[in-house]
Amino acid sequence: MARKAASDRRATKTARAHRSIQKQVASADRRKPVEKARKAMQAGARPYPEPPFPKQHLAKPGHESQLRPPPMYDAPFYRGSGKLEGRVAIITGGDSGMGRAVAVLFAREGADIAIIYLNEHDDAAVTRDAVRREGRHCLLIPGDVTDRAFCRGAVRQTVRELGRLDVLVNNAAFQLHVARFEDLTEKHFDRTIKTAPSPACWATSTCWTTR
Repeated sequence: MARKAASDRRATKTARAHRSIQKQVASADRRKPVEKARKAMQAGARPYPEPPFPKQHLAKPGHESQLRPPPMYDAPFYRGSGKLEGRVAIITGGDSGMGRAVAVLFAREGADIAIIYLNEHDDAAVTRDAVRREGRHCLLIPGDVTDRAFCRGAVRQTVRELGRLDVLVNNAAFQLHVARFEDLTEKHFDRTIKTAPSPACWATSTCWTTR
């Protein structure tokens, strides 16, 4: 319980650091001209949203449920073929966006999923429910992937609760664009690099087992 409380505090602190950098970038962005909206290429079985989109600026870490239009992630016309049948995958940043899409389609291919996310609990619950609708198990593990001890604990929990670990999708990221290179602070650069730990961070001193 104490370890979980410490992990929650660290996640909250990291989210606060994300917002601090976001505020600095937003200030820099106000000094650059707005680019013209581009049209989306229509190449799928259903239409894709096109600009102009509503102006929105969500405080990090952000909640996908607040985005308009909502992102498309379920690929209803894609049929799985059992490529990952019986496998278990960890997906970092799997609560929303690309991570959620990967989780749903991995589940459709037969995998059970462990979702690693910072503290966007509502978004993570949506991903969990989407994975379960595909008939697979989904484990939610909130925490900060810049913390090596948390990564090790997440691997151990995944193996303990889902029985094995076969795939790591290292998707978590901190991303904010800057208009000019001189607007990129050391704090911003450091946070960007540290939020995508190498696979070695996940594998060190852990035991990935198979049935």
